[in-house]
Amino acid sequence: MNLEPYLPVILFIMVGVAVGVAPQVMGFLLGPRKPDQAKNSPYECGFEAFEDARMKFDVRYYLVAILFILFDLEIAFLFPWAVSLREIGAVGFWAMMIFLGILVVGFAYEWKKGALDWE
Repeated sequence: MNLEPYLPVILFIMVGVAVGVAPQVMGFLLGPRKPDQAKNSPYECGFEAFEDARMKFDVRYYLVAILFILFDLEIAFLFPWAVSLREIGAVGFWAMMIFLGILVVGFAYEWKKGALDWE
């Protein structure tokens, strides 16, 4: 059994693990350790916990997160389109223009409804 073709994959995994673990280990070993009461206290969403952990959150947190994910994923479709634009020609170009038009209409609707306003 010849495992030599798998050497680049193994090296890639090892480098990926090293890049993920090395900064954490360095921060743990070299970072300052000055604990105080504020650093050791539990908090939730940036403010001191004052009620039950199962309290209801404002729906705006979820709405902003969903809108961000939605538009982030929509924009992710532009990268493969831009790379293959020369091969797909005018049909691909106009298909993407229709897609972007629908995206702009949805964005304008959200803006008009006030979904992007943070009160």
